Amino acid sequence: MSITQVDTAKVSVIQDFKEITKMRLALSVVFSSVAGYLLGVDTISWSTLVLLSIGGYFMVGASNAFNQIIERDLDVLMDRTKNRPIPSGRMSVNTAFVIAAVFTILGISVLYFINPKTAMFGAISIFIYVSLYTPLKTKTPLSVFVGAIPGAIPFMLGWVAATNDFGIEPGTLFMVQFFWQFPHFWAIGWFLFEDYKKGGFFMLPTGKRDKGTATQVIIYTLWTVVASLIPVFGVTGKLYLTPVSGILILILGLFLLRYAIRLYKFKDAKTAKQLMLASVSYITLLQIIYVADKFIRAWI
Repeated sequence: MSITQVDTAKVSVIQDFKEITKMRLALSVVFSSVAGYLLGVDTISWSTLVLLSIGGYFMVGASNAFNQIIERDLDVLMDRTKNRPIPSGRMSVNTAFVIAAVFTILGISVLYFINPKTAMFGAISIFIYVSLYTPLKTKTPLSVFVGAIPGAIPFMLGWVAATNDFGIEPGTLFMVQFFWQFPHFWAIGWFLFEDYKKGGFFMLPTGKRDKGTATQVIIYTLWTVVASLIPVFGVTGKLYLTPVSGILILILGLFLLRYAIRLYKFKDAKTAKQLMLASVSYITLLQIIYVADKFIRAWI
């Protein structure tokens, strides 16, 4: 084998590893966890932050690997997933299972080293994602509701890692990211509707790209914005937002709502994709504003 072939093989293995663990998604989850940690901590422990990032990546990577093992026969049917490592034949089910199992053990162990509550919520996240959400995707649109639970845990998980406590503050962070999941995933379900249909996935609340689905997108977008603004009113314990940050969040929310209303108006894949991108921008900027607000107040 030539040096070029060896290098290509190495690149392929690395690429497959990134795909089986969905690296980009995993890193976004780690970002949420870190934001939650910074919100909850009094004095930053860099070692805890590193452990949270590593443990969080392991947990998400494990969930995604298990998911791709279970859905391998359906992934073959869809254009966006047919070239994943398992359906394409580049990775065996056994190899993927080893990665998933090792990541689960390492993830729970690393998070347990932070504190037991963090490990518990991490384990719950994997269990719900793999054992409930994944099989329900081909059965009922309610799968999005179930999937929103593990999807909302990372933001909350960071606070629990920082405080070893679950109360109103991490509960609020969970609620914000929970409601956010609906417009985000329904937007994805809308613009990938035909591809999901090939795999037999039911992602939209009415099962169709219709006015009913678009109405629910608007409703849950409003809930997302309302939940995001609750910390402004000083009713969420140590989690507090200044009115200035509240205004910034409101502006972001109106920006997101605009795309939700546009989806109701146009009902096309292009607008749905724009809503999905707007939702990603919303949750990312929201987390940055939450963290910046806390540290600016401490600095002033």
